[in-house]
Amino acid sequence: MPAMSTPSLRDLSLFELERHDAFVERHIGPNDAEVAHMLGVIGQDSLEAMTGAIVPRSIKPAEGPGLDLPGSLTEVEALARIRAIADRNDVFRSFIGQGYYGTHTPNVILRNILENPAWYTAYTPYQAEISQGRMEALVNFQQMCADLTGMDISNASLLDEATAAAEAMTLARRSSKSKSNVFYVADDVHPQTLEVVRTRADGLGIALHVGPAADAGGVEGFGVLLQYPNTFGHVADLAAVAEAVHARGAVVAVATDLLALTLLRPPGEWGADIVVGNTQRFGVPFGFGGPHAAFMACRDAFKRSMPGRLIGVSVDAEGKPAYRLTLQTREQHIRREKATSNICTAQVLLAVMASMYAVYHGPEGLARIARRVHRYAAILAAALRQAGVTVAGDFFDTLHVTGVDAATVHTYASHQRINLRKIDAGSVGISLDETVTRADLAALAQIFGADLGAADIEALDAATGDALPAALVRTSGFLTHPVFNTHHSEHELLRYMRALADKDLAMDRTMIPLGSCTMKLNATAEMIPVTWPEFANVHPLAPATQTRGYQELIDSLEAMLVEITGYDAVSFQPNSGAQGEYAGLLAIRAYHASRGEGHRDICLIPESAHGTNPASAQLVGMKVVVTRCDASGNVDIDDIRVQAEKHSANLAAIMMTYPSTHGVFEEDVVGICEIIHAHGGQVYTDGANLNALVGLARPGKWGSDVSHLNLHKTFCIPHGGGGPGVGPCAVKAHLAPFLPRGYSASSLPPQAGEGARRADGGNPHAVGMVSAATHGSASILPISWMYIAMMGGTGLRKATQVALLNANYIARRLAPHYRTLYTGRNGLVAHECILDLRPLEKATGVTAEDVAKRLIDFGFHAPTLSFPVAGTLMVEPTESESLHELDRFIDAMIQIRDEIRAIEDGRLDREDNPLKHAPHTATMAAASEWTHAYPRELAVFPLATLRQQKYWPPVARVDNVHGDKNVFCACIPVDAWKEQADA
Repeated sequence: MPAMSTPSLRDLSLFELERHDAFVERHIGPNDAEVAHMLGVIGQDSLEAMTGAIVPRSIKPAEGPGLDLPGSLTEVEALARIRAIADRNDVFRSFIGQGYYGTHTPNVILRNILENPAWYTAYTPYQAEISQGRMEALVNFQQMCADLTGMDISNASLLDEATAAAEAMTLARRSSKSKSNVFYVADDVHPQTLEVVRTRADGLGIALHVGPAADAGGVEGFGVLLQYPNTFGHVADLAAVAEAVHARGAVVAVATDLLALTLLRPPGEWGADIVVGNTQRFGVPFGFGGPHAAFMACRDAFKRSMPGRLIGVSVDAEGKPAYRLTLQTREQHIRREKATSNICTAQVLLAVMASMYAVYHGPEGLARIARRVHRYAAILAAALRQAGVTVAGDFFDTLHVTGVDAATVHTYASHQRINLRKIDAGSVGISLDETVTRADLAALAQIFGADLGAADIEALDAATGDALPAALVRTSGFLTHPVFNTHHSEHELLRYMRALADKDLAMDRTMIPLGSCTMKLNATAEMIPVTWPEFANVHPLAPATQTRGYQELIDSLEAMLVEITGYDAVSFQPNSGAQGEYAGLLAIRAYHASRGEGHRDICLIPESAHGTNPASAQLVGMKVVVTRCDASGNVDIDDIRVQAEKHSANLAAIMMTYPSTHGVFEEDVVGICEIIHAHGGQVYTDGANLNALVGLARPGKWGSDVSHLNLHKTFCIPHGGGGPGVGPCAVKAHLAPFLPRGYSASSLPPQAGEGARRADGGNPHAVGMVSAATHGSASILPISWMYIAMMGGTGLRKATQVALLNANYIARRLAPHYRTLYTGRNGLVAHECILDLRPLEKATGVTAEDVAKRLIDFGFHAPTLSFPVAGTLMVEPTESESLHELDRFIDAMIQIRDEIRAIEDGRLDREDNPLKHAPHTATMAAASEWTHAYPRELAVFPLATLRQQKYWPPVARVDNVHGDKNVFCACIPVDAWKEQADA
């Protein structure tokens, strides 16, 4: 045997050494040999040949196939580059408040929730049986919010406090007995909340009146919005105001602070009908504005109209309690243009963090934190008053300091690396939080010329009373359920979170082949910068001199997305895909108004479009006209031409998804753009399926005017169990002036003129804010930056091609067993395929839902069920799935088809078969008696490979009808739940 020589650098090229650590090859599942095999299966010679066979020539860029992006970086290089960007942020101690507060994220939650792929790679819990852990955590969130606000019921989170307030306005409109079109907003709500509510009201034709909270009861309107404590920190008794509002048949909505409510009388006890707020200070860092989990709690009578997701309790096939999404959780897809909200993304991951924060601390721990914050605020107020500084009375954690030279105060504070809130020339705000120390108190006092040593703090603590009005001190209990009173040691919380995670299926265990949702690799290197203090600990209203790193990151990511999409400008403010749709339509609406064509209000939407499209159009005041699709699933260009001509004088836009929701590249997309433009309209292209376009075609170059981009899909921000999401809005140059850009001086009070508060300089057609923070969920933008930087232009193009390959490989392998409903040119699909199970249902009674549930027995999350076509499964494998995983899924689907065939030929009973009773739990399999006509082995080990690694669902099939008829959304003891269910 010849001796082996030691290789040297002379034997290996530098390129080969770098390629050994290339991220592209780690992101893309199949290797080159597997790609060649798969190409052979679908009858294509190369990825380029396949691309040419699928993608219409009309949308291919004339300037060539490449993207003008830097070459792919290794993980080490990319982390070093983004570390340099992060280091440009200067992290001061921020006491700005205005809805954002410092907090300590318990390390056990940081490591085991935020940094744990079992939680952050999960999908929205539409499949109840494999989402029991997440939904239990969300029920805890709901219980936490309902308890602290004193309301009957809470949803499972909204996007942020400002958009939650806007949703409260529309809920009040639906629920009020008043016929008025006026919504009254107290002038002491947070400025960003007022701006978002103003934007939403404008689109819906609601008349907004802004004035003192005390005057709210004297205005004829359908509802009011109050803040408690208000934006300046004042705590006022608003019970009389609420009573007066109710006397006029109107609804009372209150924005509040959950930590304050551990000490203050909750709004539900003094007249609130709807309560909204943010749970950010429950362990979720500033993050330059997000993501954070907002909430909405309301009276029980409003529950069937409440927007967002609601986790309820039903029963499974064994009669045991089981969690599920309930009521209107996807009403925007069902009701479309009649939907009352376009909410699609929640903030599940952040809601889970906040709920675990409450579980960890419990009621006594939360109250202790609140008391400490309040005592520090009271001590600081006393010290300032002793120094002759005027501080308003009755507060929880925020001091409103008046009669000072604010500019001088801010200058001196900045020298101490401290940020205070800018209110006006003669006043400032100071908001304390759980991170405040005695040293902070001394530093804050010194800014105003007061000395506050350790002995002074002790003396003032002894001599100073609380600053909470006696009539508003909370006396009622909260968080009495055992879950909030059990897991206070780290050991117990760690095991509780692990037990919940073990109940679920996320991408750390299995492929999630959901169509239109692009569940791809969320690489660890991409996630690492999110928790760096230089990104996590920056207040969204910190001065620009302290946020140069964020600005570089945002500018750089904008340039990347401009190059990828062919648009000219991007706003990162929308913090969900639906918000991105909304922002794009607002830009179109404002553009028409700026040209004296504000009457244009017709929006054409093909019947195959995502359900949020018509819902978003409705929210901006547009009238939806649905256009037809042909038998091949393509939008009917002749019908579009007819409708565009019919509505030419009033045509505002068309909203279309490309490639289509039916999973095909439509040949006539350029012609559709030309038709719409010829009739004065604008073209909106939904970005949900951009994963089939990156590096191959650019919407902004083929005639589209605007798109939202799902960074939580195509650009690797993880879904987090149903949120966070980021849906930036990308536009051509003529629409750029109408993007929501946020504030130029965000901390000015609501009384300032709206033109002074926005960066638009008073442009009467400018679009207001659509989300609470100027740059939305900024702290997770590093994920997409890292992805693009590590993939590079060539890598992104290959990823798209492999996504197309994987989908066509599945469709071709399954063709003998299942019909693919729609195909494009050359019999190929795009990045997803729709498997038509309707003929099988007709022949055997087996439904698409039965197949979805049976896949759980194989350890798979189901594909998209019955959307966009009822009775079908839509499969999107993405480029990240390996050939092994694709084949594992295909084997499962073939085995399921064999079981259906056994029903067809009588070998399995039509009702008593593995599909009708799936999924099968360990309890069912281990029962002493087996009552089914098919063997246990077929039930739980239908493939031999499952014996090596088996996922056992924690519950059997959940009864959806029971859950909707018996709405139960709280985490109360099981025996009490059973009593209600039996009743």
